[in-house]
Amino acid sequence: MLLTLLLAAAAPATPISADRIRADVRTLSSDAFAGRGPGEIGEARTIAFLAEAFAAMGLKPAGPNGSWHQDVPLVRIDRLPGATMTLKTAGGTTPLFPGRDATLSLRNTGHTALVDVPVVFAGYGIVDAALGWDAYAGVDMRGKIALVLANDPDFEAGRDLGFEGRRMAYAGRVGMKFEAAAKAGATGVLVIHEDAAASYPFLQVASGDALPAFAPAPMSPSPLKLSGWLRGDVAARLLAAQRLDLARLKQRARNPAFRAFALGDTRFSADGSVRTTPVTSHNVVARLPGATRPDEAVLYGAHWDANGTNGPDATGDGIRNGAIDNATGTAELLEVARAFAKGNRPARTVIFAAWTAEEKGLLGAEYYAAHPLHPLARTAAVINLDPHVAPPAARNIELVGSGRTTLENSFTAVAKDQGLRVDDEPNPEAGWYFRSDHFAFARRGVPALSFRAGRDLVQGGVPAGNAIVGPYNQLRYHQPNDAFDPAWTFAGTAQEASVALTLGQRIANTTDWPGWKPGNSYAAIRAETDAERK
Repeated sequence: MLLTLLLAAAAPATPISADRIRADVRTLSSDAFAGRGPGEIGEARTIAFLAEAFAAMGLKPAGPNGSWHQDVPLVRIDRLPGATMTLKTAGGTTPLFPGRDATLSLRNTGHTALVDVPVVFAGYGIVDAALGWDAYAGVDMRGKIALVLANDPDFEAGRDLGFEGRRMAYAGRVGMKFEAAAKAGATGVLVIHEDAAASYPFLQVASGDALPAFAPAPMSPSPLKLSGWLRGDVAARLLAAQRLDLARLKQRARNPAFRAFALGDTRFSADGSVRTTPVTSHNVVARLPGATRPDEAVLYGAHWDANGTNGPDATGDGIRNGAIDNATGTAELLEVARAFAKGNRPARTVIFAAWTAEEKGLLGAEYYAAHPLHPLARTAAVINLDPHVAPPAARNIELVGSGRTTLENSFTAVAKDQGLRVDDEPNPEAGWYFRSDHFAFARRGVPALSFRAGRDLVQGGVPAGNAIVGPYNQLRYHQPNDAFDPAWTFAGTAQEASVALTLGQRIANTTDWPGWKPGNSYAAIRAETDAERK
């Protein structure tokens, strides 16, 4: 206790209030908001709450025609009950139960039926011409299912194979594997699930198997008819039936000369139907006009959505409240906005955006980035608020995806001024830089930063922090029990918000334009609009 009081006394004063963050999280994650599912009953209450909060601060609406909202046209995809999957080998037919043995995402409206489709093992399923990797070169994948490994070839290799070492490369993302397989002609993809390679337990994907998916509208027919995750032990038995060993297959697949090959007589069948429904969801956007350079902007973002009222757990709870993910980040966004509104007017405009449908593929942020309400070329930086736990006070703060942007230099300086050490994220193999809304902007060249409250806690150090993070990842992330806990102090959350506030203030009051570090592929994209920042 004495150490906590001494650290609190030494820390610089901040307008950020843990109590206000706590109050907003309690409200947003309450059952009254019904899990904040896009297009569901909770959306109207959520976006009204956010717009009213921004208006009460004295901010201006930043949406079209003076609105607080940016319409985001989507298509909701609901898989109907009764879907089936089977694997067949010479040893017999094995049913795969959706949500237990595998997950199943059907990608086209109506009925999909695959009967005895050959299964091909495609290693990591990576196609990257620059690195000389193409798992499908010379392989006829038409009408076949690609069975692929999670992550990229550097993962578990113990040596550099040209990707990013322990940190997941973009090519290792599941979506990139789907894209590569589709281009090769595959009719479907199954990813072998292993906890470490995927960065989350099978429970997370299994419990979300029946959740609705969303796609940007209009939804085009997909040549890839289905995708899913195959539970690791089920995959191991499948491979054993062909006298194959997963560990040895991984070794083979770490060679750029590896090519996909048929798994003997293995056949896959699936049958199911989906209903598609047009939905208009909404980003909520506010702005504080800049005092002297209003045509330049700093953008703060956090996603307001969780997973709605879909899929009860074993206790019968069907509301996925999303208290951490991402009521906490949304509450941080509101608290940072309050501090800006009460302070001196910055030189640059500051935009505060609460995104929809992050959980469905960064769809709200992607829509804004494709239809910006302020030119991306004159957006100096994007600061993302997507925390992963609500820890007590910490000695550190964790940077996601380090080594990319010059924003990191200012971030480190701000954190140091606030008595915090900057550490790299402890699990870079999870590929977090690609998994939250800031990435929609980074891939379009806008310098973007994401970070999280640290786990080196003032009371208990890293072991105490891991004791919070570990169980959350395993048991609560994306589950109905990600619910508000009255024991949370939000002290670490307030540290995160305070760093975000000061960093944004510095960027908003400078004439400098943050950029990308040498060798980063997004630097060339940003350079295309250099003339607009002179």
